[in-house]
Amino acid sequence: MTQADTLVLDRPRDGVVVLRLNRPERLNAINEAMQTELVQTLSALAGDSAARAIVLTGAGRGFCAGIDLRDFGPSMLEATAPALDRMRFQERMAALAEGLRALPAPVIAAINGPCVGAGLALCLASDIRICSTTASFGNAAILLGLSGAEMGMSYHLPRIVGTSVAADWMLTGRTVSATEADRRGLVSELVQPDRLTDRGVQLASLIADLSPLGVQLTKRALQVNTDAASLSAALELENRNQVISHASDEASARRQKWSSGQTQ
Repeated sequence: MTQADTLVLDRPRDGVVVLRLNRPERLNAINEAMQTELVQTLSALAGDSAARAIVLTGAGRGFCAGIDLRDFGPSMLEATAPALDRMRFQERMAALAEGLRALPAPVIAAINGPCVGAGLALCLASDIRICSTTASFGNAAILLGLSGAEMGMSYHLPRIVGTSVAADWMLTGRTVSATEADRRGLVSELVQPDRLTDRGVQLASLIADLSPLGVQLTKRALQVNTDAASLSAALELENRNQVISHASDEASARRQKWSSGQTQ
């Protein structure tokens, strides 16, 4: 286990990394230190071939309460700051969701409590989302007089839950319960609070035991083909991925095991 000021990185088994946001006293709200450490950690994980599946969760009773408006740090800007400076600040925040989505390894968001604002953006940028029965979700920015579309939310959320539901959540800023999130397809599974991390690690372990090449090609195909112009375009990418992965030594070994009756 390694720990920065605001993050805890744990490797419970080969191939699996648990990345825990660690400001429980502030419901893991993102301050300047966490923003910096997330950028550094995501960059390191992107180049870590031993990280084959990642679980993202929060310490304490919250997943992430968004940006820490009370005490972000010296880089927080006032509304009177030049627009270009405020744009750069917003781009740095948005880069967190972009960096998470760009990780080669699949990311499982295990949402253990309130998931708001920037926390919701990180949740949406993950590949798989499971949540505790005590989790809740909210857009929040629109409640502060800002646009409800930030950090990739207007891209990810309609693709996950549909345009009408996304509009409801983003335009009202209302709190969405774990039950509603499950019903609308935001998460794939509801889990009792005391089992959430273990279930996240279990899912990550299933992925980590598979061919890294096959997994990463699948993740990229899902991302790219969500916006495919046609079935033909999607098939074109899928066909190439199958040809590439078919020729790998690991695929050959797995086919041989399968043929001999060994499915693990």
